[in-house]
Amino acid sequence: MVVTASITGLFKTILIILGAFVLLRFLGQVMMAKRNMEEERRLNRNKRTFDEEHERKLKNFGKISILKGNSRKSKGMSDAEDVEYEEVN
Repeated sequence: MVVTASITGLFKTILIILGAFVLLRFLGQVMMAKRNMEEERRLNRNKRTFDEEHERKLKNFGKISILKGNSRKSKGMSDAEDVEYEEVN
């Protein structure tokens, strides 16, 4: 079997290698942009949640709420007993 090299075959091989390199770089850029967009969406969602919580806390700042009866148990609060303290002389 005789193998001969030609200038056109060499150029084809070089162009195929360059094309693959350019394609891989392009795909890498697309994947990086996609990752950055997902990260930005996540950060915006976290910021929006934080801002909503902050607004809610500012709205209720200084207000007193009185819980009655079984509402403590439904909100996950512990059973606490009222303790009266007497002053010791």
